Amino acid sequence: MRSPSRPYSVSLNLDDIQKLADLAKLEIETGEAAEVAAKLSGIMTLVDELKAADTSQVEAMAHPLDTTQRLRPDRVTEIDRHAEYQAVAPLVERDLYLVPKVIE
Repeated sequence: MRSPSRPYSVSLNLDDIQKLADLAKLEIETGEAAEVAAKLSGIMTLVDELKAADTSQVEAMAHPLDTTQRLRPDRVTEIDRHAEYQAVAPLVERDLYLVPKVIE
C-alpha cells in the first residue's frame, strides 16, 4: 500500500485508451486517442492529489449543511374522486381496477 502523502502518477497509453473506449462502447478515432489519454491521465493525477489530502481531522457528514427539512402540515388538499374514477373504469372488483393478463 502506498503512503497517502505521496500521490503516484498515472499515465495511460493508447492501448489503455482503446480498451476503455471498447468497455464504454465509445468510438475514439486514432487521432483523438492521444488527446484523450492526456486528459484522462490529468484527471487521474487530480484524483491522486485528492487522495493524498489529510482528512484525519475532518468529520464525515451526510450533507454539507447542518439543517433540517421544513415540513408542510399533513392535511388533505385534494377532494376524494375515487368513486368517479371507478365509475368510468372498464372493469372493477372490490375497489380494484382489473386489467388483462400480460405475462404468462
